[in-house]
Amino acid sequence: MFDVLKLSSQVLSEQYNPTLFNLFYESCPWGFWTAHHYQQLVGFIVGIPFSHDFAKILMIGVDPAVRKKGIGSQLLKQLLTEFSKRNISTIELEVAVSNKTAINFYQKHDFTIVDEFSKFYQNGEDAYIMQWTAVH
Repeated sequence: MFDVLKLSSQVLSEQYNPTLFNLFYESCPWGFWTAHHYQQLVGFIVGIPFSHDFAKILMIGVDPAVRKKGIGSQLLKQLLTEFSKRNISTIELEVAVSNKTAINFYQKHDFTIVDEFSKFYQNGEDAYIMQWTAVH
């Protein structure tokens, strides 16, 4: 878990209380995925269900040294597969409106912008709510 905390502090703009990671893992271990390269953590994703058919992706991070190699896509696809196995058909996440790279990444994976939160982040930045819906 220490490696996930370390990577999250390097790649996420928001800093999170370390106990949150344990809470997320303990409450939903199948929603907590990591990626390794030569036994070194290079990425992670955390998602949790909020109801029988709705879940949120809370955070995703990939080491900048290995970005653009499909690691984020693999993590996202794995989590979407796990959610789908459990009949969760709608998944949401928040992303900073200025984070065009992340927005494009999510759109490439069939997420669409559905709403906007004003001053969502600690620094006062707005966020888009993006949503993915399973195709049956």
